[in-house]
Amino acid sequence: MDKEQFIRQIAPDSKSRYEFWIKFINRLKFECISEIGVYRGDFASEILKNCRGIKAYYMIDPWKHLDDWNKPANKKDELFNKFYEETINRTNFAKEKRIILRGKTTEIIDKIPDRSLDFAYIDGDHTLRGITIDLMRVYPKIKDGGWIGGDDFSPTIWQHSKEFEPTLVFPFAIYFAEAMGEIIFALAHGQFLIHKCNSGHYKFINFTKHYYRDISLRNQLTRNFWLNKIERFIKNER
Repeated sequence: MDKEQFIRQIAPDSKSRYEFWIKFINRLKFECISEIGVYRGDFASEILKNCRGIKAYYMIDPWKHLDDWNKPANKKDELFNKFYEETINRTNFAKEKRIILRGKTTEIIDKIPDRSLDFAYIDGDHTLRGITIDLMRVYPKIKDGGWIGGDDFSPTIWQHSKEFEPTLVFPFAIYFAEAMGEIIFALAHGQFLIHKCNSGHYKFINFTKHYYRDISLRNQLTRNFWLNKIERFIKNER
């Protein structure tokens, strides 16, 4: 079975992002994984609990307030310290597998050897700056034939109100896949998936309800366009 058929087989009946990624990781028997943007440890806990074949799970997160990050999740240091403790408590059952790297991606990513990861999941800074750094710095850490997935593949850059920086996981992840000559999948529940197959042949495969036809930014900057996108996204995700 080729990779497109494999993803098509497990994606439609997954009722949540957790369910999809658990199936995905277990079917491909991944052993070495990284998560960028751990926050309170919910995703890490679910994956470690349900994917028993994992031998190493790198957790990357600064768990601190960042002055140059204008997003709603940017809390005070006191709260981030609590989130860090929550993460530790939630994943203590798998402490022999977890490797905690507390810091920004640029500060600690090189503690992971190149071409060592089967899979990396990105759910950190979703601004243009953040997703650019995360994808470019994690890519060399992925084995040939490995995968990069991520959250908040929002069809509108205005995922949050206009007082915050736009969310640019979409379309930047598509641009990145094209630049690297890789296959990228758009999945339900706001997820994306890039296969590092080194074929040199870019392809965008959309398994969603056609949210991602326009991968340019011009129309996103007009009020009526992004409001209609948000309304359609909310309606179809219910």
